[in-house]
Amino acid sequence: MKGFLPTINPIKDYSVSSLTLERLNETARNLPKLLLTNRISRTIDSLKKNDFSVDKLIIKKEDQNLRLAMVQLSFIAHAYIWGGNEPREKLPEVIAKPWVQIAKLLGRPPIMSYASYCLDNWFLIDKKEPISLENVGLITNFLGGMDEDWFVTVHVCIENAAADAIEAAETISQCKSNVSEVDTANLLDQIKLSLIDVNKIFSRMTERCDPYIYYHRVRPFIFGSKDNPDLKNGLVLENQFNNKPQFFRGETGAQSSIIPTLDGALGIQHTNDALRHYLNEMREYMPPEHRKFIEKIENASKVRELIGGSEKLKDSYNDCLEQIRIFRSLHLKYADIYINKQSQKNKPFSGGTTVRGTGGTPFMSYLKKHRDETKKQKK
Repeated sequence: MKGFLPTINPIKDYSVSSLTLERLNETARNLPKLLLTNRISRTIDSLKKNDFSVDKLIIKKEDQNLRLAMVQLSFIAHAYIWGGNEPREKLPEVIAKPWVQIAKLLGRPPIMSYASYCLDNWFLIDKKEPISLENVGLITNFLGGMDEDWFVTVHVCIENAAADAIEAAETISQCKSNVSEVDTANLLDQIKLSLIDVNKIFSRMTERCDPYIYYHRVRPFIFGSKDNPDLKNGLVLENQFNNKPQFFRGETGAQSSIIPTLDGALGIQHTNDALRHYLNEMREYMPPEHRKFIEKIENASKVRELIGGSEKLKDSYNDCLEQIRIFRSLHLKYADIYINKQSQKNKPFSGGTTVRGTGGTPFMSYLKKHRDETKKQKK
């Protein structure tokens, strides 16, 4: 089990033979050089409208091929939008059409999401060894380099480390009132130990991802068009959606399914306010099967009833909440180091707001609120 990572590892090459897919693959692999040499716009603008056709993938509907296409089209589209001196407000049909087609089949919006940036964008360097920070490479990059790779790799490994917590969360959500105290405690301990591993990995973010590099060379490419002053008129996907501007959130860790699942399983409540609505909106960018899983956990879990008056279970429950609080505190710390403080030093070249995250939110206040609400719900 790998938590919310794909059951079968992502592929780096299509299993379907097609000249247009070869062109798509080559363009995606060349993105770092195309961005470095300012060739991304002219390269895409020189293509004919069907040069990235995914018709063969649509016919086959093979999941791994569709996910790879979504990764590559998302990276190319965002490189085109954000890779120049000014953001592009119109995406050419050669990218827009296949992007919309694949997104529809996968049940997600045509925008760079966490699923394409992280979950489906990795491979094992040594296939005989497990997932680890020392054994994961990225399939597709923007500019590439150690900082970008490390940032995404840390998230891939977090997803893998959380697998035991997700498994226990599903089990505990299905427990009936007659489940033993020992079994309940074991499940809570499984969640706690898994989250300890998650936090160990998360705490290593600063080892190889420099805040300056992240802010100026990683972050600018993952913004969306919703609540973004640099794309205040939205994004037009040529000959899609009747050429009406679209407004989508950018890639953000809030699109990971780990914390919503644990919130649901552990009965962590959040105030019904703008933050809550935003978090619910983030589910639209998750793979549909992840959305359904979270809803199933939320609707079924009665963990607070299972704990009852047991002091042992209260302690185990509080240990889980403490690990989630630590995770959210780390997230807040990194948001300050990597974004807030960097924005006060220099104006970003794109996505140009100092107070909003890549998902279009006032991230510092949202993260603080999330952390504090978790802490308050200890028993």
